[in-house]
Amino acid sequence: MTMPPSPQQPPGPYGPPPGPYQQPPGPGPFPGPQAGVPQQYPGPQAGPYQQPPGPGPFPDPRAGVPQQYPGPYGGPLPGPYGMPQPPRKKRTGLVVGLVAGGLVLLGCLGLGVKMVVDAAGDDTPFPAATHKLTVPKTLLDGEYTLAQDMSGTEGKKVLEESYDPRVRSDGAAVAQYTAEKDGEIKALVVSGFYGQIKNPDVQRRSVLRGAGTGQNARIEIPAKDVTPAGSDVKVECEVLTNTEAGNEVTFPMCAWGDGNTVAGVGVVDASSAGRKPEDIDLNAAAELTLEVRDDIREPLG
Repeated sequence: MTMPPSPQQPPGPYGPPPGPYQQPPGPGPFPGPQAGVPQQYPGPQAGPYQQPPGPGPFPDPRAGVPQQYPGPYGGPLPGPYGMPQPPRKKRTGLVVGLVAGGLVLLGCLGLGVKMVVDAAGDDTPFPAATHKLTVPKTLLDGEYTLAQDMSGTEGKKVLEESYDPRVRSDGAAVAQYTAEKDGEIKALVVSGFYGQIKNPDVQRRSVLRGAGTGQNARIEIPAKDVTPAGSDVKVECEVLTNTEAGNEVTFPMCAWGDGNTVAGVGVVDASSAGRKPEDIDLNAAAELTLEVRDDIREPLG
């Protein structure tokens, strides 16, 4: 028994009705194929990840050069707008600069800190003025370079506002020096005065005491005699701690005093952060202080 043929459906107004997988010919959201013309699909549209034709920061992909876009799967983005990010500055250098700059203003010139010493009845003569302090461009065979000379500003201000009957001051030497080695910054501070000084021992201790009076500073190890062997100049040193930018920095401060010059020398470097006070080498600090003295103390005339 044969089955009768299925009834033919009448064609629609534009041909056979489309099936579920057929695209209607003619106009519509997607143009259909035309006879004799291979079907083409619209090219890539410009979007957030495609470079429009024409000059721009990336080469035209139609010029035969494959276009590349940095992204999470094609390598890390070098920085905003394709610019390489600068290297981050080391925080240690910032802390060293802050502490060293603060030391100059701590009152470590010494005359601003009054010592309880009875000078009444002191009729001893003043020593002759033979030497002065200078602020050279470099220290310690060029290792340190002058960063800031405040002798005529902060130094002069302290001298003008202070009075000590045992001192005839002729000037100040207040300066900050810096050095860089292996990418690390270190700083050296000199703070002193010169003239005719009756009691240099008192003034030397005054300098060290003054260094511990600044904000965020405290004396961890009090001043003591650390004079290097063979030296005819007495040197005393102490250990200070200063907190800057959230970091605690521990460093030595040494001072000398003679009939013409009195000065303190502080050194802060990368190893100062987080160090224990008892780990500070005061003998080395005292020797360095005498080397600085040789560099900045000069005969008059």
